Amino acid sequence: MKRVLLIRHAQPEDDARGRCYGRLDVGLSPTGTEAAERLAIGLRGLSLDAVYSSPRRRAVQTAELLGAPRVDDRFGELDFGELEGKTYEDVERDHPRLFRHWMESPTEVRFPGGESWADLQARVDAGVADLLASSGETIAVVTHGGVVRAVLARVLGLADERVFAFDVGYARVSVVDWFDATAVVRLVNGLAADVPDVLGA
Repeated sequence: MKRVLLIRHAQPEDDARGRCYGRLDVGLSPTGTEAAERLAIGLRGLSLDAVYSSPRRRAVQTAELLGAPRVDDRFGELDFGELEGKTYEDVERDHPRLFRHWMESPTEVRFPGGESWADLQARVDAGVADLLASSGETIAVVTHGGVVRAVLARVLGLADERVFAFDVGYARVSVVDWFDATAVVRLVNGLAADVPDVLGA
């Protein structure tokens, strides 16, 4: 059995709010730092064999409280390309057709100079396959909302357009157990303090 804890990073700096910030490298806000510390306390009863992290600073700062993270770019957030750092108002004004398509069919958009949902899904699938082939039974992956949704959608067999059907909050934990090729979702968007009880740890 391989257990993977999918953890969204804690709240980023206020400057990121209302902006496209997939690859944009922002750190944690003071509130986010406190939440990351609570996350680490909530999970300290679990024995983690490895901690992986997106290369983005907000994820690394969250992951470092759990252990020495192995940084893997495949667990980075969607790359918004030329739109990185722009506000949603900027995008709506400067790229109205793209913005409308994005709002109506978010998983069908390829961002100029960036990625599409299919690109993200492919690299996340590859990253998860390597995790499942790695040593260690319990692995934490500190990542982003898009990546957590990609993993859960894949193991639940959801169509792309259904990936936003569940919430993925800051510093929240989802847990998937793999028994060979069979995946069992144990928890979605849970509080770290509840994880040991849910898993019987």
